Amino acid sequence: MLTDLHSKKKLQLTLGLIVGIVFGFLIQKGGVTRYDVILGQLLLMDFTVVKIMLSAVITGMIGVNLLVSLGVAQLHPKPGSVGSSVIGGLIFGVGFAILGYCPGTVGGAVGHGYLDALFGGVVGILIGSGLFAALYPRLEARVLHKGDFGEITLPQVLKVNPWAVVLPAVVMLAGFIFVLEKIGL
Repeated sequence: MLTDLHSKKKLQLTLGLIVGIVFGFLIQKGGVTRYDVILGQLLLMDFTVVKIMLSAVITGMIGVNLLVSLGVAQLHPKPGSVGSSVIGGLIFGVGFAILGYCPGTVGGAVGHGYLDALFGGVVGILIGSGLFAALYPRLEARVLHKGDFGEITLPQVLKVNPWAVVLPAVVMLAGFIFVLEKIGL
């Protein structure tokens, strides 16, 4: 079913555009494209962003594992390393700390008409991407592959069925969202 999608590039682009528009609409409706909501999260006063992200993680875990279990999709984890995670985290964190938007919320905020997201966020993403591309050969040789852990998933590390990780994780994350709601965060 989904293997046919790999050969249809225009359909992939169309689906990507539709999913992107829906994503932008939903994060805008959730309020996470507003600077004050993101700042409230960084100050640990407003947990809207955490609740939305955890809801997305829960939905994604269930959806991806269901598709894999039904045999209609395959899991292709990307290789990872401590070095690439640290560099990616630093780039993301610096941009987030300076502007108060992540790449997803920048797109939603631009769509909402926020000029700081357009001129600060989009320009910042372009500058950051350009710097990373320019530095990539040196980073790849010296940092990005340090602590390589390959193409592995948590269920593979634990040598268990994926659902043995997914179901407890879903319960814990949903419980955390419930507690945040109960205490008014």
